[in-house]
Amino acid sequence: MSFGVEKTVSLRNYNALALDATADYFCRLGSLDDVHQALAFARANKLTITALGGGSNVVLKNTIHGLVALVELRGIRHRCVGDDVYVTIGAGEDWSSLVALSLRNHWYGLENLALIPGSVGAAPIQNIGAYGVELCDCFVSLQAIHTATGELHEMDAKDCEFGYRESIFKRRERNNYVITEVCIKLSTQPNNRWQYPALRDALEAKLEVKLGEASAVQVTPQLIAETVADIRRTKLPDPARLANAGSFFKNPLLDQQQLARLMVDEPQIPVYPAYNNLSKVPAAWLIERCGLRGYRAGEVGVHERQALVLINYGSGSAAELLALCEHIQSAVEQRFGVCLEVEPRIYGSF
Repeated sequence: MSFGVEKTVSLRNYNALALDATADYFCRLGSLDDVHQALAFARANKLTITALGGGSNVVLKNTIHGLVALVELRGIRHRCVGDDVYVTIGAGEDWSSLVALSLRNHWYGLENLALIPGSVGAAPIQNIGAYGVELCDCFVSLQAIHTATGELHEMDAKDCEFGYRESIFKRRERNNYVITEVCIKLSTQPNNRWQYPALRDALEAKLEVKLGEASAVQVTPQLIAETVADIRRTKLPDPARLANAGSFFKNPLLDQQQLARLMVDEPQIPVYPAYNNLSKVPAAWLIERCGLRGYRAGEVGVHERQALVLINYGSGSAAELLALCEHIQSAVEQRFGVCLEVEPRIYGSF
């Protein structure tokens, strides 16, 4: 398919929240040549570029000015070095399909990240994570084209500055790169990570045994992936049936003083160790304690089974969704003194 640019294109079908945003200009990137043509078009017309992947972790306001580029770069290749498998994936490949492919090939390391929606190119932007595993645990490098210079850069984990649902691409390099491919390191030898409490509980219920060092031999990567998928299907609505962007808020990271103050009034709050002497508390728990699970405001609301998920019932707008977001943030801050940070990236203007 030859490269082309369209004007005034609806993005409703390109974002999981089904928000009716409009791109001033729109193109598809199926090759590196398409990327360079898109950059040339943007420079010639003095347009900004917004790269869009699977649309599963974005909030699009009414109008996205400049050029919206849908990344559809495909291809998967691998090389083996002993037990290690280096897999290089086009940014437009589907993440969930990659996890399934890795398990079929007996390449292990992604099983805890099963059924996460979105594209591979978006994974490092968010440093996606679930059930005790993050992308950075298996990340090797990525290639990305700088939107201002057109230069192809290779970046390792240090360059990407990964954090909790964070990377350089969400901060000072926001919109400055189009990620074209990602390289990860998997293994032919399982290293099962089942200790995350919710996953452990689900595995114990499925196996009907308390997991310890001896009984853990019953746990396989396939079982972990199946169990993670089961948990996600139970807790999270299918975007095809009920429009949503998955977890809308990050779990707050608190230092020891903040946590101690919180636990004076809320001694039952679940707490998980994080890093740098910080502790993670569940945003969903905080939202539920404010009585907002299942709350609805017009055509948007909080999911009845998972308070982290904001949903669009059909004709909800970005303005309504962000007003709901602010209402939740205000309620949590007033009750707990904790600021909830939005997880999806927000683009455009009203």
